[in-house]
Amino acid sequence: MRLTILGCGTSSGVPRIGGADGHGDWGACDAANPKNRRRRASVLVQQGDTNILIDTGPDLREQLLSAGIAHLDAVLLTHDHADHAHGIDDLRQVFHAMGTPVACYAAPATWAVLRPRFGYVFEGTKFYPATCTATDLAGPIMVGAVRVTPFQQNHGNIDSTGFRFDHAGRAIAYSTDVKALDDRATAALTGLDLWVVDALRHKPHPTHSHLAQTLGWIADFRPRHAILTHMDQSLDYETLAAELPSGVVPGYDGLQWTAAAP
Repeated sequence: MRLTILGCGTSSGVPRIGGADGHGDWGACDAANPKNRRRRASVLVQQGDTNILIDTGPDLREQLLSAGIAHLDAVLLTHDHADHAHGIDDLRQVFHAMGTPVACYAAPATWAVLRPRFGYVFEGTKFYPATCTATDLAGPIMVGAVRVTPFQQNHGNIDSTGFRFDHAGRAIAYSTDVKALDDRATAALTGLDLWVVDALRHKPHPTHSHLAQTLGWIADFRPRHAILTHMDQSLDYETLAAELPSGVVPGYDGLQWTAAAP
């Protein structure tokens, strides 16, 4: 399996709109380092010809163009927040490229918000067909040869969905927008080759994990490798990389990680 970081930024991206010259608020991030330019959080998981996308944020068009992707076997949605879902209209062009509706999966609570909000995407209109299907994700599914196991995570006042991917003895998990983990996540986060996990900033936050908490989880679950995601403008790539333990790295847009079969 191969995982590509399509975006590892917070809800505003990095840089945020603003800044002294109007060209972006970089915070503590070095604007000269391209690894600090972060689109909204999303990843692509691939196995052979199978493409699985997690989340459809506002940067989706640029993310798919950068990755060279026009075919998706499944789209998994973590929750309904705008920075993870409001680029879903860009799947219209994937629909045109494939000639068939894009298969989208999410928890029932997520669909309860997104289906009314984007009804035309899933039900079509008089002049345009539906471009996506919406399926409740209540348990593991197979996408090609990849087993996808959803698990619930606390994201402050709502739950988000994490995902574990298994193929040929290798396992990857993705946990963005998470504040607390409980027994629902324990099995999914055990025995991982790679965990991509939320680490918003140093300071605690009411709906996201902060760096110390995330590093504690990594020490507890002991994935072979970990990549930090959903980082804001206070976390400079090089500064953060220098303080992380072995086996843990900051994400950056375009980062690829491959798990070969054992």
